[in-house]
Amino acid sequence: MSLRLTVNGKEVALDLPPGTTLLEALRSDLGLHGPKYGCGLAQCGACSVLVDGQVARACVMQASSAEGRKVTTLEGLGGDHPVQRAFIDCQAAQCGYCLNGMIMQTVALLQAIPSPDETTIRRALRHNLCRCGTHLEILAAVRRAVTLTAGDTQ
Repeated sequence: MSLRLTVNGKEVALDLPPGTTLLEALRSDLGLHGPKYGCGLAQCGACSVLVDGQVARACVMQASSAEGRKVTTLEGLGGDHPVQRAFIDCQAAQCGYCLNGMIMQTVALLQAIPSPDETTIRRALRHNLCRCGTHLEILAAVRRAVTLTAGDTQ
């Protein structure tokens, strides 16, 4: 199947076997390794990407569902995004496997609600799993990202 989509601001054309997930296309065909394969069931969040600005679990989303849409991966944030900076500042990673999902979920949260309260932050991250136990640092990073993005229109 042939499809066209925009990934990290660049239009790409892909020729993929039917049933290819968006995660497989991003990692194997486009060489983007920010989104990770975690559970394959849309339960851990490691594969999270933004599709038209909304968080999507790429491990269960068919690549064909992204046809004509805008997909943003961790790489598409550019490495100097305020949310990434906040996670670094707060040392919110141990193994780093969950980081992609935590960051992408935080970006989407702050786009929708620029100044979320603690309950809203916890609710937004509740379906992203961290097995290393850096939850307190992750929450601190999200609060830091709120201050770094205040007034930012990203």
